[in-house]
Amino acid sequence: MAWFKRKDKGILTPTAQKMEAPDGLWYKTPKGKIIHTRELKNNAYVSPEDGYHVRIGSKEYFEILFDGNSFKELNATMVSTDPLGFTDSKPYPERIKASQKKSGLKDAIRTAYGKMNGINITIGCMDFSFIGGSMGSVVGEKIARAIDHALKHKTPLLIISKSGGARMMEAGLSLMQMAKTSAKLARLSEANIPYISLLTDPTTGGVTASYAMLGDFNIAEPGALIGFAGPRVIRETIGKDLPKGFQSSEFVLEHGFLDFIVDRRQLKTKLTTLLKMLDN
Repeated sequence: MAWFKRKDKGILTPTAQKMEAPDGLWYKTPKGKIIHTRELKNNAYVSPEDGYHVRIGSKEYFEILFDGNSFKELNATMVSTDPLGFTDSKPYPERIKASQKKSGLKDAIRTAYGKMNGINITIGCMDFSFIGGSMGSVVGEKIARAIDHALKHKTPLLIISKSGGARMMEAGLSLMQMAKTSAKLARLSEANIPYISLLTDPTTGGVTASYAMLGDFNIAEPGALIGFAGPRVIRETIGKDLPKGFQSSEFVLEHGFLDFIVDRRQLKTKLTTLLKMLDN
């Protein structure tokens, strides 16, 4: 016999009306630290407890760097074609359209100009969410035109790399962008216009082998994966375990391929200081 039997079941909220925490309200870092997404945004998308730099795209970098998030985008409507008629699991044009719909982007890089702490600057920022930030003809052409803009208006150039490398669906046309962008950067160097390359997680393949490593200053965010081939491919190729931290930005800095590592929270200030020093 039950000691207590409830006759009035009281207020029962239908399941459909029950309030649940909305998706994406909290972010959990790889080390298990939990942070509210609003606080994360206010902290330049860096976890304050462990310093983990969350992967972000051009939208977020432009918000961080351009004064008042005010800028003029360059060549915003440029899109990829299918010169090779490439098909893998799906035709290349379908893959482009699916990536555009999912990411809200036209291709894997956006370029723009505006002011950063009052300094006129041209910025190109890659987006990993668009086919892994792969470098195709559009990426190469938009970088080339951004360089032309920097030359014409005498503004420093910043390229933020985040890429899996060359876009296989464009084969040799993709690889040609390595030479194209490198040649354009040589013109920028001849004009004594500063070019800063920021390598973020991950920067690999043909991007690393071209414009990402050709800056007057090559800098990186903490913990970024930087290299040509990925660590898994290298490990399987040489048949040996890799050193601890291999291909991290800290490892690359230690071996002389970077000038310095910058916390994203200080990025705008550090870039401003660097550009003022170069101007003087």
